[in-house]
Amino acid sequence: MQSFKIIPYEENYFQSIQNLNQQVGWSQLVKRNEQTYQAWGNSNVAYVVFNEEKSVIGYVRGLTDGHVTVYICEMLILKEYRGHGIGAALLKHVHSKYPQARMEMLASSTSHTFYESQKFRAFYGFRKTYNE
Repeated sequence: MQSFKIIPYEENYFQSIQNLNQQVGWSQLVKRNEQTYQAWGNSNVAYVVFNEEKSVIGYVRGLTDGHVTVYICEMLILKEYRGHGIGAALLKHVHSKYPQARMEMLASSTSHTFYESQKFRAFYGFRKTYNE
């Protein structure tokens, strides 16, 4: 397995993030490019993952009050890099910044097993998506 590096988000990484979103079919984030760009700029939890070739291979974006709750809005690892501890490392990195805060997120039907393996528990929630 190649090594990887987690670093804070910078504006010049945005297009690489959108390229990742496009590759995995997260089309709403790509379609709403300006809103997604603003979301990254306003997120106080924002990290990208680079491989040895200095390519972006994953990221995490979230929001926190710094004390009680960290909410993970999106976390994405390129498919070919999954299963090598990168997602777990990202979550551990974020938790280390806010060790007393609970971490919450939504999971898809395909990602819930990963979060369960990281000792997250399911809880009931709601979502409403506003269309343009």
